[in-house]
Amino acid sequence: MALKEKGIAAEYLSSTQATQTKNKIHEDLDSGKPSLRLLYVTPELIATPGFMTKLRKIHTRGLLNLVAIDEAHCISSWGHDFRPSYRKLSTLRSHLPGVPILALTATAVPKVQKEVIESLCLQHPLILKSSFNRPNIHYEVRYKDLLDDFYADLSDVLKSSGDVCAIVYCLERTMCDDLSAHLSKNGISCAAYHAGLNDKLRSSVLDNWISSKIQVVVATVAFGMGIDRKDVRIVCHFNIPKSMEAFYQESGRAGRDQLLSRSLLYYGIDDCKRMKFILSNADNKKSKASNSQEELSKKTLTDFQQMVEYCEGSGCRRRKILETFGEKVPASLCGKTCDACKHPNLVAKYLEELANTCIVRQKFGSSRIFMSSSSDTINEDRTSEFWNRDDEESCSEDDISDSDDGLAVKNLARSKLPKKLGISGKIECLQRLEERYYPDKSSDKQINKPEKNATSDTLREASKQRLQNALKQAQQRLGNLKIEVEKSASFLENECYNKYGKTGKSFYYSQVASTVRWLSSADYTGLTNRLGTINSSLSDNAPPETEPPAAPSPLVEGPTEITSSDFHDSVRSETSVAVSLTEIASPSTRLPPIPSFSQFINTKKTKDNRSSASEKKSPNGVQKNLEKRMRLQ
Repeated sequence: MALKEKGIAAEYLSSTQATQTKNKIHEDLDSGKPSLRLLYVTPELIATPGFMTKLRKIHTRGLLNLVAIDEAHCISSWGHDFRPSYRKLSTLRSHLPGVPILALTATAVPKVQKEVIESLCLQHPLILKSSFNRPNIHYEVRYKDLLDDFYADLSDVLKSSGDVCAIVYCLERTMCDDLSAHLSKNGISCAAYHAGLNDKLRSSVLDNWISSKIQVVVATVAFGMGIDRKDVRIVCHFNIPKSMEAFYQESGRAGRDQLLSRSLLYYGIDDCKRMKFILSNADNKKSKASNSQEELSKKTLTDFQQMVEYCEGSGCRRRKILETFGEKVPASLCGKTCDACKHPNLVAKYLEELANTCIVRQKFGSSRIFMSSSSDTINEDRTSEFWNRDDEESCSEDDISDSDDGLAVKNLARSKLPKKLGISGKIECLQRLEERYYPDKSSDKQINKPEKNATSDTLREASKQRLQNALKQAQQRLGNLKIEVEKSASFLENECYNKYGKTGKSFYYSQVASTVRWLSSADYTGLTNRLGTINSSLSDNAPPETEPPAAPSPLVEGPTEITSSDFHDSVRSETSVAVSLTEIASPSTRLPPIPSFSQFINTKKTKDNRSSASEKKSPNGVQKNLEKRMRLQ
């Protein structure tokens, strides 16, 4: 289309064209003197016998001057976007002898270059290479886990950049829709673009973006191939790309007019784990089909690890990119055109915070996942959910581990018991499940087992130490700040605990991280207003350090009423009474322990046996027994 506007006779053949248009092109090719100068086709079409015969006829008449292969890295199995159909282009040399072949790519490491030459049977080709360096692009990484709201952060970046052209790449279609809706809500002219949209809507979005009617396109990674818009100022990756080659190609769509542009990548721990999971699963499927894919599968994960190192490394971003493509560059090449070179201390600090976040997640097994849908993004605040992945993997519907008390109650209530079992069989099954959950009811270790999501003393102490370090750095930065570091750290940690300590350790740790970030940028007045009074009277008026909530004992339930239909009405009644007593009892009152399910069943059996014996002695005993059995059945 662009060539036609410049007066060049160009056409393309694809399945999207009308039959009449395709017939017209074929007629022109079959004529003695075609009017076409350039014809764009897919490698799949070239592989068909009919079209190859047509090319050979044109070649025989001396009318075929050149075969150009774009995105030639797709030929190589080591390329980041290998396509088997490209392999079939290797027959071009034998079918079209003497015709020059031109292979073009922007992302080919030396190993890929070698394989492309061998596959296309190029004899002593002229190799023209330029540097992979894009000096007009500024590279930056931002860490999702350290941002309070990375959606708002991206909105601020786009707003502060003015009315410029931008592309935002996302991993999934739903994320494209959600992010586009969020940006639109914040007054940014944007639209989503992905394969889930109908052809008419996609064409409309593309036309509006090319004609500058909209500012930002939020798209999956396929967007941008073959689109020659030179004034893209920002390319943002909202999720980590799968390889350095993919990242370089996509970020390279910025600043093709050689003016200053920006590559921004949002890196998150959960995104990283998710991409590893996707790549591992895809590789496992391939390896099941063919064992020859094993080496290629390892390469896929190795390529992704390069992107992780790019994000988590403190060294120059530009140098990391160039070294990936086999270029040796001096350290001075960047000239502070990446965040790691421009603000090395700040990047090092962020990486330290990120490392601490990873340690806490590994230790306590929690992970933050932001959940949303395109329908509620505009009208509702974004919520977050925490879960323990280890529990999810180890627990099943019919198996109760000793990992989490709340999970056990839920699994007891929803366990899939065989329908053919009678009541006594179901009771025995539930009893066995509970006994596996409470292997030793009399064990002090089990009774005093801490709740997994509770904020532990160890975590609180570590957070206090972290706040002390941040306060010391603030003292050094401001110079004349006079505070008692230890008392101030205790005060700030208490604030965090009182706000989120009982909600869960992940919320608590996030609040601590937020406080540390505040300390790193707070001015003298802000620190004095918040800590001045505390430091003058802390010894008399400091709030007592709150003890972490006591861990729930397996045999003494907290104020939660169990309402599962699997339990007898009398169980609910006893639980309700126990809850009421627990709520009104004074701390010094020692209440009798609430019996566990198995204890209750055993007690119930004993009572039933006694009543059954007394009923047999009475004249109406036989009749009552019969009625009871009928009710149970």
